[in-house]
Amino acid sequence: MKTIGLLGGMSWESSLEWYRRANELVRDRLGGFHSARILLDSLDFAEIEALQAAGDWDTAGVVLARHAAALEGAGADLIVLCTNTMHLVAPQIEAAITIPFLHLADVTADAVRDAGVDAVGLLGTAFTMEEPFYRERLESHGLTVLVPDAADRATVHRIIYDELVHGVVTEASRTHYRGVIARLVASGARGVILGCTEIELLVRPEDSPVPIFPTTALHVTAAVDAALA
Repeated sequence: MKTIGLLGGMSWESSLEWYRRANELVRDRLGGFHSARILLDSLDFAEIEALQAAGDWDTAGVVLARHAAALEGAGADLIVLCTNTMHLVAPQIEAAITIPFLHLADVTADAVRDAGVDAVGLLGTAFTMEEPFYRERLESHGLTVLVPDAADRATVHRIIYDELVHGVVTEASRTHYRGVIARLVASGARGVILGCTEIELLVRPEDSPVPIFPTTALHVTAAVDAALA
């Protein structure tokens, strides 16, 4: 079994979910007492969030690249970044390592296309929905990507940062997300990407009239596949 190097802590709520799912999947596939070989570097999200708020992506890229290189040095065979938003600095990470980097948007796009969907709504932080890095990566796979309008983007982002990263899950916020999803579907989305790892704590398949694509679950599966190959 290869060792997965996991850049986490952004937030730890989603990293916990990633870790749990990976170990469950390895256990289910190999049986017995098997668990995933993971090196986890859990960053202090307060430091990363401050860089996000300041728009200092260059420094954020330097920080994550350094930590990715350290994971490689510690014996990781592949690197995964357990946050959609910070894939904005994926090029810096890839440049700092010599082992494979499993890009979350590529994994997600493959799942969307395998499901026969070509137009998807994208939910995530404001950075993920508004900056081109994630949308363009998905579009490079031949997908049409729709994002919510400004008011809905603000609501989705607020719930992530004020609630979900702190482990707060409420029915009121689930209702808000259902409304956002319904409006994306009315605009032509035939599937919805949960492009923030924490959103999977809130949105369930039954909350959407079209297929949802949970990026954490897809990322975990792809990483475990690679580790067991």
